[in-house]
Amino acid sequence: MTGPSDPGTDIPLTTDDGAPVVVRRSARRRRTVAAFWEDGKAVVAIPASFTKSQEREWVRRMLVKLNKQGERQTKAGRSRPATDQALAKHAEQLSLTYLGGRAVPTSVRWVSNQNSRWGSATPADGTIRLSNKLQTMPQWVVDYVLVHELAHLLVAAHNAEFWRLVEKYPETQRAKAFLEGVAFATSRGLPADTGSHDPGSPAADVTD
Repeated sequence: MTGPSDPGTDIPLTTDDGAPVVVRRSARRRRTVAAFWEDGKAVVAIPASFTKSQEREWVRRMLVKLNKQGERQTKAGRSRPATDQALAKHAEQLSLTYLGGRAVPTSVRWVSNQNSRWGSATPADGTIRLSNKLQTMPQWVVDYVLVHELAHLLVAAHNAEFWRLVEKYPETQRAKAFLEGVAFATSRGLPADTGSHDPGSPAADVTD
């Protein structure tokens, strides 16, 4: 069986940062349990023989493990590229994963002078710039902005072809909602909790 857990079982339907939780029961599994990320979802694989009580216990246990792994990756700098060099390398990996490696920027860097945009790209010279305001946001939001800008190196306009490219990134809609929420709060002088809650794409588009 593959799919989100039944709400009646008290098994989390989302992780702490809002990612969907999927429980997969497998007849091939006897005693082992695994947890991993797949297309923006936290997947917990358990033996088909597990009772609902065992399922609840192991899902919660494995989500804690996934969260700790994410924290270790962040501290090691693997999931949060802080330098321009790390950001460029990460963008290269995103291009390979979602755009077939066709988007090849000449430079990718953090900037502090973008007040109305989360990111921008110049197809003529292949440069990409990301607002340093993104550095406090979840990595899946940063990745969306990067994929958005990488797609602009291939298609300059916000047309159907462009969005087909961007939506290859599975967290597109969630990240757009997150950024929209941040923009809404900021425009009204409200505190924007950019590190924890789910929804939000700026009312003004992500880029150029």
